[in-house]
Amino acid sequence: MRPEFAASWQRAAAGEELDREDIVNLLAAAPGEEEEALYRLADGVRARMAGDEVHLRGVIEFSNYCRRRCCYCGLRADNARLHRYRLMPEDIVAVARQGVELGYGTIVLQSGEDPWYTAPVLAGIVREIKKMGVAVTLCVGERPREEYALWREAGADRYLLKHETANEELYARLHPGMSWQERLQCLQWLRELGYQVGSGNIIGLPGQTLADLADDLLLLRQLDVEMAGLGPFIPHPATPLAGEPAGSLELTYRVVATARLVIPFAHLPATTAVGTLAPNGRQKALQRGANVIMPNLTPTRYRADYQIYPNKICINEGPEDCRYCLEGMVRALGRRLGRGPGHTLKPIPA
Repeated sequence: MRPEFAASWQRAAAGEELDREDIVNLLAAAPGEEEEALYRLADGVRARMAGDEVHLRGVIEFSNYCRRRCCYCGLRADNARLHRYRLMPEDIVAVARQGVELGYGTIVLQSGEDPWYTAPVLAGIVREIKKMGVAVTLCVGERPREEYALWREAGADRYLLKHETANEELYARLHPGMSWQERLQCLQWLRELGYQVGSGNIIGLPGQTLADLADDLLLLRQLDVEMAGLGPFIPHPATPLAGEPAGSLELTYRVVATARLVIPFAHLPATTAVGTLAPNGRQKALQRGANVIMPNLTPTRYRADYQIYPNKICINEGPEDCRYCLEGMVRALGRRLGRGPGHTLKPIPA
């Protein structure tokens, strides 16, 4: 074990606050002894902070229309080859009810940035779902503060808005017509409005360094997020990054594990993207710091068209199949399904 890794690992094991150099050292863990030590430590912190529960949060991908042109995303407005779809509000509510019947304590409403769904329309959907006694997470991109406020008043509990990368120059290259500062402003508004805030980043973007990834984790700590979505870059053939290599699965695991040490109270999903890159990808993520899975509730006929990245797993499974498959996965790891909405893990102030 290299001295610099061992020193940073010891600081993490002692519960000390990690600085940028420490985080880079942990992210650079070498295969074998160093990676195993990192994963073992992260899994232990997960067990202490989050327990053995794995929360299932049902995702409804209700629209693949998007006004943005993000260079890595298959939903980008410039992708003329994508078959576009929208679910009507009453259909979204019906799908959410199916998720509640399957026992999910959280419904996640996710889409591209689609202005067809006005703030009042989404607020009405949130109100109907909240009547079912579950938590609601929104993931619909950048909107004005007053729209976030309306949805919060309607009962939305959480909002997921990934910062994607803390490197402002890289962000600008990958997000034509967008502003990193505006993204951070939206995240600040969400915090002020009382949402449980989720953010996160892509791992393996072209030109990204370990220092960039360390800055991502430091930003998540600064934002004091309740959830962090950390997934590998997977190139989509209809984007400007089509010819770039996919992000490293092992680096993704190291980021997840290090995130558990940097932001120990955050919910960390085992993302569908890691399951796309490896059949046992989500299982490994759950053993390396993650404690959430987000099964897909989207009607099967639309799933293949929600192409943020290609070849996504589980696009042909029915919601019931997915639910019981994931339960078996969780139990095989010696873990149990979480009950209730799975709200923030942060300690309640005295």
